[in-house]
Amino acid sequence: QVQLVESGGGLVQAGGSLRLSCAASGGTLSSYGMGWFRQAPGKEREFVATISWRGGSTRYADSVKGRFFISRDNDKNSVYLQMNGLKPEDTGVYYCAASLGGILSMATTGYRYWGQGTQVTVSS
Repeated sequence: QVQLVESGGGLVQAGGSLRLSCAASGGTLSSYGMGWFRQAPGKEREFVATISWRGGSTRYADSVKGRFFISRDNDKNSVYLQMNGLKPEDTGVYYCAASLGGILSMATTGYRYWGQGTQVTVSS
C-alpha cells in the first residue's frame, strides 16, 4: 500500500512562493498519475493540478494556471508543486494523491491514495 506524506507548507505573504513536496513509501509512484488538491476552511476539496505517470502531460485548475507548476521525480519517488504569486485565496490544506493507471484526473474519485495534507496560509 502506498503512503503519501506532504511537506513544505507554511505561512507566506501574498505574492510569495512555496514548494510543496510529496514523498511516497510502501510502493513506487512510477505507475501512478499524481494530483494535488486543496481544501479551504468550510469548503470542499478542489482540484489544483495533475501530472501523468511519466510526467509528459499536466493539467491545472484555471485558478492556478500560470502560477503553479506540478512536477515529479520518479527516481526519488516524489511529486512537487511549485506555487508562485500566492494569493490569500490559495490558503488551505494541500493534499497529494495517486491515481491508478497513470491517468490524469481532476476529480477526487480518480485517486486511490491520499496524503494527510500540509497547511498553506497566505496572508495579505
